[in-house]
Amino acid sequence: MSVNVLFAARAEQWQAYEAPLKSALRDAGLDVTLATDLPPEEVDYIVYAPNSPVQDFTPYTRLKAVLNLWAGVENIVGNQTLDVPLARMVDHGLTQGMIEWVTGHVLRHHLGMDAHIHGQDGVWRKAIPPLAEDRNVTILGLGALGQACAEALRGLGFDVTGWSRGPKDISGITCLSGDEGLQAALHHAEILVLLLPLTPETENLLDADTLAMLPEGAIVVNPGRGPLIDDDALIKALDAGHVGHATLDVFRVEPLPEDHPFWAHPKITVTPHIASETRPSTAAQVIAENVRRGESGEPFLHLVDRENGY
Repeated sequence: MSVNVLFAARAEQWQAYEAPLKSALRDAGLDVTLATDLPPEEVDYIVYAPNSPVQDFTPYTRLKAVLNLWAGVENIVGNQTLDVPLARMVDHGLTQGMIEWVTGHVLRHHLGMDAHIHGQDGVWRKAIPPLAEDRNVTILGLGALGQACAEALRGLGFDVTGWSRGPKDISGITCLSGDEGLQAALHHAEILVLLLPLTPETENLLDADTLAMLPEGAIVVNPGRGPLIDDDALIKALDAGHVGHATLDVFRVEPLPEDHPFWAHPKITVTPHIASETRPSTAAQVIAENVRRGESGEPFLHLVDRENGY
């Protein structure tokens, strides 16, 4: 019997994913019907974007798993109608994209590149940056993306500290956890990178109190989730000079409204949620592998812990 896979996402995503998904499923040896419109009672798997019209999963009585197209699951994990395994997206393209964006902006701030790009005024100012080994970069969040970025930065020679909710052990990385660990991580963070999932515990984690724990002139880099930061507290910390600059890729409202103060702030760099994007060609391989596993009775990859929210 053919396996029925519903693609539940926006129309433009179907155009991008249809060919690579069909190819990956075929290469995995699966006999699959992949479509955007299937009778709910005949659907075995849903390839899912949380902004899909599908929000009630109760009609999908044969459903075996929901395979999220996004790394973030905060908009689906609490759905009470979903009682089957939920897998988040972890794939090479998404991870590599995040590594490149994070290392690029960390190096930019470490080397003081903005002063040279924007400061060509005829004055010879010779400011020698420290070596990477003399610069601490702290990453909040040591999941798949956080660990990959931590290891890449360590490979460049940076002194890397990572913080996570529970204890982690990563070679070459100072790993901290818990409330006391968070305070210690922030105190050392000359460049702070936010790669935490969005949960009730992490929303506004970077507020006036935690921003005050950072070293004077610290840099904040956020490619994780917009609500991790209290926007007003960040602006106040920047205006006071305690935070030197913030490079932000994610926001509470996207696209970022034209009149939002982040756009015009001289110490904020806005990038339009480009740090890491799911690439159809690589994401299709992950989805096909999870369908294969489901049909073979093997454990799914990248399952979400509903209690923790990620």
